[in-house]
Amino acid sequence: MLPVLKLLLPALVPSWRFFDIIAPSPRVQFTLLNAENDVPQEWHEFRPHPAHLPLLHMLGRMLWNPQWNESMFVVSCAERLMESPTRHSEDEIMRRIMSDVVNDTTQVHWADASHLQFRLLIIERQETELQEEVTYYSRIERLPVQALV
Repeated sequence: MLPVLKLLLPALVPSWRFFDIIAPSPRVQFTLLNAENDVPQEWHEFRPHPAHLPLLHMLGRMLWNPQWNESMFVVSCAERLMESPTRHSEDEIMRRIMSDVVNDTTQVHWADASHLQFRLLIIERQETELQEEVTYYSRIERLPVQALV
């Protein structure tokens, strides 16, 4: 009976030590380029949080919010890229940004664009100022041909 209680106890009394350290969460920004060797001019936040959310909408999101779950996965991939970069994490982020750009859910004008790149940005408070640090630049990826037509 004691071994069963040892297994059941963590489920009944959860530990609140979720994280090893508390660090700023990386922000994912992307840019659209006219050519592969183009210099990025403007970076856009990928899936920014809304400035205001009505109460009814907030309650609905508590029950069904697949895009937020996917955005949390993107943040998880971004954290992995900062710790130990892998092609898989970069591909996952790139795939989601590309999908949003092609389906025009980013609200970013991209008619002339042919390439896409993203970066990871950390924003930290240093006394009274916010400091931004770019921690990662992705490869430059060509937009799908069907999106360019």
